[in-house]
Amino acid sequence: MGRGLLGPREAPRVWTRHLLNCAVASDAVRQGERVADVGSGAGLPGLAWVIRREDLRMVLVEPLLRRSTFLSECVEDLELTARVEVERTRAEDWSGEGFDVVTSRAVAPLERLVRWCAPLCRPGGRIVALKGSSAVGEISDAAPVVGRVSDHPAALTTYGGEVLEHPTTVVEIHVDRPHGAAR
Repeated sequence: MGRGLLGPREAPRVWTRHLLNCAVASDAVRQGERVADVGSGAGLPGLAWVIRREDLRMVLVEPLLRRSTFLSECVEDLELTARVEVERTRAEDWSGEGFDVVTSRAVAPLERLVRWCAPLCRPGGRIVALKGSSAVGEISDAAPVVGRVSDHPAALTTYGGEVLEHPTTVVEIHVDRPHGAAR
């Protein structure tokens, strides 16, 4: 679509499969938390979250120039510059302040996401990964890596069951030791 950020067959499903699917998962975030969206791409879930939740502050982390340019234009056009920053970098190269929540959608398997996202969390922060039907298997595969950064097992939650035909599946990982994940 448009700039190639979503596949050509996604147009009929943009609202339910992408925008609403992401927006409902913002319920996983507490009031006023600082959030990073890793591999933000088309701005999902990050832009959907800050549009739905005026209390959130967001950093969209995107390494590709074409996508980060698109995100910067969206932030300007939607007048979100007071609450949203776009950082053209890879998660592994982030050197800024830690986040309360690090999220992602359709970026990588959970095992790799934990390695990339845990170092971006402040101690006590959380990874909130939007996942599909593979979530249970990914949780099992990622258990050793999760154990390096957390004293808790990964938790599986769904959001939006009251408004979506297919609720959004979210894996949440509490990050007790952000730098415990091997890169």
